[in-house]
Amino acid sequence: MRLVFFGTPDFAIPSLRALLEEGFDVAAVVTQPDRPHGRSRSVLHPPPVKQEAAAEGLPVLQPDQPNAPEFLEMLRPLAADLGIVVAYGHILKPALLALPHRGMINVHASLLPALRGAAPIQHAVMQGLEETGITIMQMEAGMDTGPVLHRVPTPIATDETGGELEVRLAELGALALIEALTLLDAEAIVPQPQDPRLATYAPKITTETAQIRWETPAPALARLVRALDPRPGAWTALGDRRIKLFGPRYAGCPPAGTAAGTILEVDPALVVATGDGALQFLDVQPEGKARLAAADWLRGRGARVGDRFS
Repeated sequence: MRLVFFGTPDFAIPSLRALLEEGFDVAAVVTQPDRPHGRSRSVLHPPPVKQEAAAEGLPVLQPDQPNAPEFLEMLRPLAADLGIVVAYGHILKPALLALPHRGMINVHASLLPALRGAAPIQHAVMQGLEETGITIMQMEAGMDTGPVLHRVPTPIATDETGGELEVRLAELGALALIEALTLLDAEAIVPQPQDPRLATYAPKITTETAQIRWETPAPALARLVRALDPRPGAWTALGDRRIKLFGPRYAGCPPAGTAAGTILEVDPALVVATGDGALQFLDVQPEGKARLAAADWLRGRGARVGDRFS
């Protein structure tokens, strides 16, 4: 089976490696263009999948507009049987989806139709779900609406961060992909349409999504902080400084009448009042600086008891 692989971040790398280890013919890897990083924005950095593909000697294509007719003409001579899409980062239109003669399949990090959209891992943690998983689906024009080919569930630990869950799902996605391709090759899969009445959504994480709103009860706020650890990080403000917080732990109830966001303790830990309960935070990341232990930040007089995050 001749494949074209579409993917960009680290999440896609286990799937690409699995295809190569299992001997699939990957004709080309399609990823996003190199992007500037860092404060100067002067140096271009390749996507992780590009680096992996180059190390394996695979042809790499980096179109700005993957749905453009000229890119379709570049792909056509590859004569791919199937396209594999894993966190590519573009919406693919019908003309591109139909180019491989068996269409394209997607590795999606939820149990569809739950959590359709760009950020299913983070939203699974934010919502306090006990289970998520991987869905292999046949792609169509709608966002994550195509027929399901294969599902593999996994539980979510109560203290699991979005980053930890992402690593597990990347490996589980690679396993599920190989299983699905094996079943497809044996004609042992009957595609199952999704029930749109059961659909939920996981939109892209924005700066607004990531803002800590201290009036939120402690359990929900802790889930937000865990979901966005390590990236992009849940943030708050202390005066004119933005600070990201990590490692939430329940810390009991603040004194009656304490305003949400008030710092209750700085020694030996950072404890903050929420809308219902208090949370301790193990790590902080001041804007423009590296992540560090909250205790070290507090020793540097980063905050005082009675200060209030907003």
